[in-house]
Amino acid sequence: MTIDLIVKNNLCTGCGVCISEDQSHQAKMIWNNEGFLVPSLGKSSTQDKMIKVCPFAIQQKNEDELGELFLKLPETQYHDKIGYYYGLYAGYSKQFRETSSSGGIATYVFNALLEQKIVDYLFIVKEVDGQYAYQFFSNVEEITQISKTRYTPVTLEKLFQELSKVDGKVAVSGVACFVKAIRLKQMYDPVLKEKIAFIVGIICGGLKSKYYTDYLAQEAGCKNEYNYAQYRVKNKESYALDYKFSCIEKSDKKIHMVDMQSLGDMWGTGLFKSNACDFCDDVLTELADISLGDAWIDPYDKNGLGNSIIITRTKIAENLIKNGLNKNLLALDVMNTEKIILSQNGSFNHRHKGLAFRVMKVNKEGKLTPRKRNKHMVNQNLLFNFVQNSRLKTRQKSLDYWLETRNHLKFKIKMKPYLENLKFFTLWNHRLIKLKKILLSKKDA
Repeated sequence: MTIDLIVKNNLCTGCGVCISEDQSHQAKMIWNNEGFLVPSLGKSSTQDKMIKVCPFAIQQKNEDELGELFLKLPETQYHDKIGYYYGLYAGYSKQFRETSSSGGIATYVFNALLEQKIVDYLFIVKEVDGQYAYQFFSNVEEITQISKTRYTPVTLEKLFQELSKVDGKVAVSGVACFVKAIRLKQMYDPVLKEKIAFIVGIICGGLKSKYYTDYLAQEAGCKNEYNYAQYRVKNKESYALDYKFSCIEKSDKKIHMVDMQSLGDMWGTGLFKSNACDFCDDVLTELADISLGDAWIDPYDKNGLGNSIIITRTKIAENLIKNGLNKNLLALDVMNTEKIILSQNGSFNHRHKGLAFRVMKVNKEGKLTPRKRNKHMVNQNLLFNFVQNSRLKTRQKSLDYWLETRNHLKFKIKMKPYLENLKFFTLWNHRLIKLKKILLSKKDA
């Protein structure tokens, strides 16, 4: 498999780490027609070097193999779905919760990493002139500027281009595929283990096209150019899922908002999602030092200010959390493995249970897929496969129809039959699951 094949088979999530391995320095990241960042190669680009760090290449080590290499220690625990870990928690940061997404734990961790001199710089996504991009950051006083959720493509391309110029250690945040690419880079260049001293894993429901934001902006009422998109405007009087999207229209400087719940399920349907995400089986960013995500589980999802689940995977991460508890900076509960998995149940159902069908379907079409862990390649019932097939169509049609219409009203009309079809199969699959549980309980009785 080559970088060319990764791009042609729609398996690139735009991490950009491969650019640093191009010895010709001709490769660069560009926008493709579906609104995702992908590598553009030069005539002399060294693809044999570049493919070594691609998280979706067939020849790569998997997350279990890399986890054993980077995280396995005598004191760490291991779970088949969670990976290697020290501690499991849920809760929030008392200082950063109101100004951050979820429970503000990521902002607490970033702040602690700088204050305690564990790292000298953060390489994280922050707003620059109304746009989001990875930037080096070292100012503790401005820490709240980096505390918002962004559902728009970004790339690590700049990290390894500028890392050698940075004097000191760096912490990086990223979703699972970005984290895996960094670990692959560190595997081939062990010096980077010291330089990139800490990785914050952001638990991801799937990467969205840049057109997702355009759709939300139109739904909010921004008919012309806009900026300052905010994806998670909280309602502290309500519950965690009750949040809004907002943007500012450039022409009149007015803030426009839309209630996200009024738009339906933007995640379970796969709308505007990257194809590559359907071939990722790392739900909980297994290779990071610490993994953070929304606590979609009772009672944590009942609070509009948000709560986070936290998985510490290294001693440094565990000490950061324990120190925050000892200083009364964090309000956390200790969790068990079952609750952590339940908090991301939808993602596990899709990523793991539907994986075997998606790989089979795509391979039958003559397309390539990454090498996945056998433990997640489990065949499911026919109705569940209908759900997966319908979701694959819905995902692709959302990108096709947006490119065709560029209008939120026309888009919704065209998408309606696909969404209704997906809803139908999902409903009957849920009923089948419920029936099986009833029959099982009667049998046990």
